[in-house]
Parts: sequence; C-alpha cells; structure tokens
Amino acid sequence: MKGIISRLVLSAAFVLLISSCATLSGNGVGRIKHYTIESDRLPASFDGFTAAFLSDLHFPSKFTPKRLQKVVAALSHLAPDAIFMGGDYVPSPQYAQLLFSSFSSVETACGKYAVLGNHDYRLRDSVAVAMERSGVRLLADEVSYLQRGGDSIAVVGVYNPFKPSAAVRQLATGVQGDCFTIILSHTPDFAQDTRVPCELVLAGHTHGGQVSLLGLYTPVKNTKYGARFLRGLNSTTDGVPVITTNGVGTSRRKLRFCVPSEIVVITFKRMCVDK
Repeated sequence: MKGIISRLVLSAAFVLLISSCATLSGNGVGRIKHYTIESDRLPASFDGFTAAFLSDLHFPSKFTPKRLQKVVAALSHLAPDAIFMGGDYVPSPQYAQLLFSSFSSVETACGKYAVLGNHDYRLRDSVAVAMERSGVRLLADEVSYLQRGGDSIAVVGVYNPFKPSAAVRQLATGVQGDCFTIILSHTPDFAQDTRVPCELVLAGHTHGGQVSLLGLYTPVKNTKYGARFLRGLNSTTDGVPVITTNGVGTSRRKLRFCVPSEIVVITFKRMCVDK
C-alpha cells in the first residue's frame, strides 16, 4: 500500500513539474490564460474587443530568444485588438531593441501600450527609445484613448505605482467623458492603495510567486497584500477587478514551479442591463 501511495505522489509531482515547465509549450510560455470582463459601461463598439497582456519578461532570463520567437508567433495567431505590457523588460540596454522590435511584426487594430516596472527605471531612456522605434507607446502617468467604431475607451499607464503621484490619481479619475477605463500598473498593490475608480487594473510584478507548493504555499509574494493579488483575477475592497499575471520570464532565479509563465488574453463583453 505504501508503495502505491509513493508512486502516486511521485506521479503527481511529475505532472506538476511538467505543467510548470514553460519550455514544453509551443507558445513559448506555460499557458495562455483567458479572462472575460463584462461591464454595462463598455461602449457598444468594444463588445468583443480583445487584449493580450504580458508582463515581467526579464528578457533573456528563462525567457530566451527562442521562446521570444514563439511568443511573437502566438500573439500573431491570437490576433488581439491591442497589446498591453506591464513592465520589467530587460536587465541591460543591449537587449531592449531586440525585445521590442520582435513585437513590431504583430499587427493590432488599436496599438501596443506599455508601462515601466521597477527594474526599468534606471534603463528608462534606452527602453523608451526601443519602444518608440517598434511602435509601442510608453504610458508614464499618461492616458491614451483607443478608438473603435466611433467609441473610445481609456488606457491609463502608471509610471511609478509604488509611489503614485497625485497627478496620476487625478488623471485616472478625470478621463475624458467618463470613459470605460483600464489601468496598467506594474504592481497590483496600486489598485488597493489608491482605490482609483476604473473598470479594470492589469498588473504583474508578483510573478505569481514564481515558485509555489501545490498552490497552497508561496514563499515569496512581492505584494504587501499577501495572497489577495498574488495571481489571477481578484478585486479591491471597492470591487475593482484586478488581473495579476504570473508573467513571462523569471527574476533572481531561473526557476518556476507550479506557477506557469503566461500570456493573458482578455475579452471584453458589453453587459446589457434591463430597464
């Protein structure tokens, strides 16, 4: 009996190890994670709008050039209307142009938008230049209005969500025409810290913990709110949805276990309200 139990435990561990190994995916990541956001505030023209969200690439850590090619191919196949990027891109300037130029081949109807992460501030100039050359718009306490079918939604990018400025709070609360608003913030803590009204916050930074024991224990969380915003779809105490991605690359150690790397795909649906 003990032998059978031991084999079952080993088999389960093997399956978990395989599932956490991003190199086995033809998409260059462990998984493509889909979410649907429904809102009666979403403009009619944006019903069915899709966005791909990537964060914490840390290129080239475990996210190698070969995997980058696969991710670009996967994004082209997914054909999102927009691409959002959540920060922590490269360890040094020499990799910035290679990374962002690779994404220039992915066509999007509404563009590509990015914010900086804590690893990017010292490299801001080189990262910003590489983004501009590759058609990625850097939002540093700025708002961009995405247009579709005569309607618009707002995308607000937070420059430093660890020390959010009064300006970005005012910007997020005063978007044009009371638009449906998406906030890009490197850390999910921004959403709870500021409680800025919006329809969705997209964040990274936590890496989903990067290493977890069966999803029950995660030693390193990189968020002061514990497991609340560690990974997946959650919400602030005010009910604002927050999607925290596990990210693409790895930081400190080139290791993932039970926390697969991912591309996040969000589909936006207009919720009809009976009058």
